[in-house]
Amino acid sequence: MKKNLFLLIALAAFTLMSCSASNSQGNAGANAKGKNDNGMTKVKLETTLGDIVVELYNETPQHRDNFIKLVKSGYYDGVLFHRVIKDFMIQTGDGNSKTAGPETTLGDGDPGYTIEAEFVYPKYFHKRGALAAARTGDQVNPERRSSGSQFYIVTGKIYSSDDLNMMTKRMADMKKQDIFRRLITENSDKIKQLQEAQDNAGIQELQNELIRQTEAEAANTVTTMTDEQINAYTSVGGTPHLDGQYTVFGEVVSGMDVVDKIQNTTTGRMDRPTVDIKIVKATIL
Repeated sequence: MKKNLFLLIALAAFTLMSCSASNSQGNAGANAKGKNDNGMTKVKLETTLGDIVVELYNETPQHRDNFIKLVKSGYYDGVLFHRVIKDFMIQTGDGNSKTAGPETTLGDGDPGYTIEAEFVYPKYFHKRGALAAARTGDQVNPERRSSGSQFYIVTGKIYSSDDLNMMTKRMADMKKQDIFRRLITENSDKIKQLQEAQDNAGIQELQNELIRQTEAEAANTVTTMTDEQINAYTSVGGTPHLDGQYTVFGEVVSGMDVVDKIQNTTTGRMDRPTVDIKIVKATIL
């Protein structure tokens, strides 16, 4: 890691002194309890362009249970796909979108709560068809808690092995930045004291120590991709740069053709489709 990178980060942190919104197929049948033979729950999303069926992972129980609760309550019935980016993802779940006019800005609607992040990485990652929770950005949401209702389905694109190698290096650098920012926050009181005392030597010494701690912690962090990830991203595609940052809590098991219809629609301001596309009804299978 280059020290000039840390110096820039440190300078910003010292100034602000605070942490500062945004296909595999399964054919198992469902039993009377709404569970499939593999023990996972399936949900059908009936959209205006066709049906999408998703399967919810049991390893992300808070997201699974919350999604099931919202489906049963009818929360998703009538919501729009309010953000669609081709070769990236389609996003929905804003409760305010049910009655939104064509010029209404969407993306802030939710049930009024967030969900603790449940990263099951690298087992679950952002391959094509992955179901993941939207959230606000790291500056206002350092714990990366998920929106209480908004989610997206990954479409992504196919990457070459060279692309993935370069991306892996960038992800390793980003991980170091994340660690360093966290350490800055944890030492904010000490930094403030050194600033007030105008102790530049002390600030430099602390920065060097935090860099050392960052390097040591990063050395024990896995930043390489698994064979499964590499195979998926070089064959069916996905959005690997989101891995480990957003909770992946399920995947599409049928209806990716519908997802593709949605991602290929014409969009306007704020990536909202110019012709409304909605979830007519969501049902537990």
